[in-house]
Amino acid sequence: MTNLIDIKAQLSHDPIDHYIMDHTFRPTTAQNELIEYTRSLPEKFALMIGSADAAQFFQMLIRIGHYKRCIEVGTLSGYTSMSMALAVPDDGLVVTLDIDDKYVRRDIWEKAGVAKKLDLRIKPAIDSLNDLLEKYGENSFDFIFIDGDKPNYVNYYDLCLRLLRPNGLMAIDNTIYTGFVADPTKNDINTVTIRQLNDKIKLDQTVDVCQLRLGDGTTFVRKK
Repeated sequence: MTNLIDIKAQLSHDPIDHYIMDHTFRPTTAQNELIEYTRSLPEKFALMIGSADAAQFFQMLIRIGHYKRCIEVGTLSGYTSMSMALAVPDDGLVVTLDIDDKYVRRDIWEKAGVAKKLDLRIKPAIDSLNDLLEKYGENSFDFIFIDGDKPNYVNYYDLCLRLLRPNGLMAIDNTIYTGFVADPTKNDINTVTIRQLNDKIKLDQTVDVCQLRLGDGTTFVRKK
């Protein structure tokens, strides 16, 4: 049993969420340290951390699929990217993208022994994704996690789908967006864009799709 509870699960009033975390969450010492650090950030940023249960699920998928090349759009403190790096093999690569590195804890990546597997790129993610297309080409990554700024979600999806190899897997966070997507009175730019992406994926016959109530809603797509 860990002495730390996932930030998002901790905010839940559902005892099942707490039960699941208590019985299945297995963080390393470095992961615990990074969670504790992220919890210390101003609330706006503390709540941006990817769900720890989702990160642990990604680790399982990466290991089952023997994935070696991964991308994360949206780094914040580096928790999910570090978790992914813990799961890829020694010669694996996790490219993580953000607009700044103010809260990224590279020192904890070093403690975890995964810094050499992480490639942090600081610039607008659309630019970084285009750079990756130029460097690696299309169909070159095994697993991609999108959790960046919501108004660019559709653009991220289009670029990431080009980077994803056939039979590769993409995970997209916040696709339920605290239920706002199903509330017709909610029409802020984030909600509208996520609805647009959900509708786009629904009609996209180039992928298989599954949407789960994992974190704030996680959509998985497998490129055919």
